[in-house]
Amino acid sequence: MLDGVSVRTAHGVRLLGPLSLEVAAGERLALLGPNGSGKTTLLTLAGGRRHPSSGSVMILDRRVGSVDLRVLRRRIGHVGHRLTDELRPALTAEEVVLTGRDSVLVPWFAEFGAGDRDEARARLEQVGCGGFAGRELGTLSQGERGRVLLARALFGRPDLLLLDEPMAGLDLPSRERMVAALETIDGPTLVMATHHLEELPATTTRAALLREGMLVAEGPADEVLSSEPLSACFGLAVSVARNGSRWNAAAQGT
Repeated sequence: MLDGVSVRTAHGVRLLGPLSLEVAAGERLALLGPNGSGKTTLLTLAGGRRHPSSGSVMILDRRVGSVDLRVLRRRIGHVGHRLTDELRPALTAEEVVLTGRDSVLVPWFAEFGAGDRDEARARLEQVGCGGFAGRELGTLSQGERGRVLLARALFGRPDLLLLDEPMAGLDLPSRERMVAALETIDGPTLVMATHHLEELPATTTRAALLREGMLVAEGPADEVLSSEPLSACFGLAVSVARNGSRWNAAAQGT
């Protein structure tokens, strides 16, 4: 929960807020907004990776500032391109998944039993990468690497899963495979930042819209992911439609 939170740079430039946002356990929150709207900044707060300039942050019922964040972060899974850049490309997909148990970047200083390796392969299978266990991360496509990182996050059995534009740069088939993988997740609270409604899984329950660091709208997905709130968020007349259980959007008149 973010309560009256603001984030400013050392020079006083406002990056986020003031805003308040609460995500209940087990919810699937979509976080949308244009570039520079504060989505990544909000995720770093939610992941316990930065402190607010003002206001209070509660993560998994623990208040930031009165809890050991190193311990808290073990309960939080992350998926995003920055993590891909930090992992060694020579690691196999299975080794990458194993690093998720202790949220480390290499598996060499930990001991893993047969049960750990079986579970790592099961998580790869869950996200549609069962045949990649022995493949090096650097040989996988961008979409395949993203799903391996999702398997890594799930292997850590997180209570909170944060996804920072996990489908950025993916082609249509890779995007749809990632969406399908996300729809298999059952358990952790999930917050996913994106620019595009088409990337949202059908399991999305709530949505929050950011513009210039401020919260434009927040609530049930069916109410927030509609033409009027999204038009205000993106500063463009947007028409939203549903295709089955999925959303899509286009500028009005196109």
